[in-house]
Amino acid sequence: MLYYLFKYLDRYVDFPGAGVFQYISFRAGMAIILSLIISAFFGKRLIQMLRRLQVGESIRDLGLEGQLEKAGTPTMGGLIILGSILLPVLLFARLDNIYVLLMLISTVGLGLIGFLDDYIKVFKKNKEGLAGRFKIVGQVGIGLLVGTVLYFHPDVTMRRKIVDTGVRTEQTQNTSTTDSKFVDVNTQVTTIPFVKNHEFNYSKLLSFMGDGYEKYGWLIFIPICIFIITAVSNGANITDGIDGLATGTSAIIGTVLGVFAYISGNAIFSDYLNVMYIPNSGELVVFTAAFVGACIGFLWYNAYPAQVFMGDTGSLALGGIIATLAICIRKELLIPILCGIFLVENLSVMMQVSYFKYTKKKYGEGRRIFKMSPLHHHYQKLGMHESKIVSRFWIVGIGLAIFTLITLKLR
Repeated sequence: MLYYLFKYLDRYVDFPGAGVFQYISFRAGMAIILSLIISAFFGKRLIQMLRRLQVGESIRDLGLEGQLEKAGTPTMGGLIILGSILLPVLLFARLDNIYVLLMLISTVGLGLIGFLDDYIKVFKKNKEGLAGRFKIVGQVGIGLLVGTVLYFHPDVTMRRKIVDTGVRTEQTQNTSTTDSKFVDVNTQVTTIPFVKNHEFNYSKLLSFMGDGYEKYGWLIFIPICIFIITAVSNGANITDGIDGLATGTSAIIGTVLGVFAYISGNAIFSDYLNVMYIPNSGELVVFTAAFVGACIGFLWYNAYPAQVFMGDTGSLALGGIIATLAICIRKELLIPILCGIFLVENLSVMMQVSYFKYTKKKYGEGRRIFKMSPLHHHYQKLGMHESKIVSRFWIVGIGLAIFTLITLKLR
């Protein structure tokens, strides 16, 4: 909203300094500062309110060191994260930008799903929370919306270079020249790592359908969006098991996505690095800045020993935000690398459950691969302190983040 106010002041009143609001970098800086301030002040008051309401986490005894000491710690702290994201974005981002609007809808939508789950657990005293099928329906609904908008909305375009050869002018009558021009088109091209061409069009998977297969690309693109959003949001949810793990990991991932958003939305940098230029996607830098600031600010209260847990209100929203951001800037195929922590945590649960069922059916007794899943609990069972586990997972996450960035040149 402030963008439009200062744009008016700059254009019609010539207000000193108002023009600085036209710069994405300035608004992103303001967004991250405000999100940190909101986290610090709003967070403290919300924790006090949650304690008064006795919104405490009920803890099952899993035999983990220090686990029972966390009983009664306020949950639903994801409200701090959501507030720290939404207010700065509403103030500093351009609200006529389709990418920003899509991110706001995804954030609120997945936050509401998580809030319902936490509400049922805390206030209805139902430890199971929201039924799994309803969670999946909500996640699929958000994925369907994201995929549909990104595929069909006219403002979602990419700038492509069209080269015409053999163009002759009066000055070059006896030579053949090459003219290049750019056009913004709605195409479902995405970034594919480690490949020289660096791009892949989803619709090519339907080339077996013959002529005109391109117009059916949504049959591939939309289900991929649904799968990615569902998988990453569940991955963040599973990772949120010990103090600060999901929050810090999300901040690292968000920083990388912010760099990619800035490059993809800048014609000069995208051309220099040979990255697809996505008009208007640079505005996502403001959103990403607020997201990273909210995560870092929440760590003030969520780092060991946690004063508040984010609950599903925060974890589902964090994963959904990361997935939607990656899809918007066409970096979703980098998610297995960038979100490697989420992926491994998810896989550890799937492997544990599958192997247990298989061995129980074959031998009559279930066996386990890990001492406990998700993976961070396995290390707790080995006697490692959770603060050390979190620190080491962060280090791995930073390494994966750096590797993801250098894939820009690893082709």
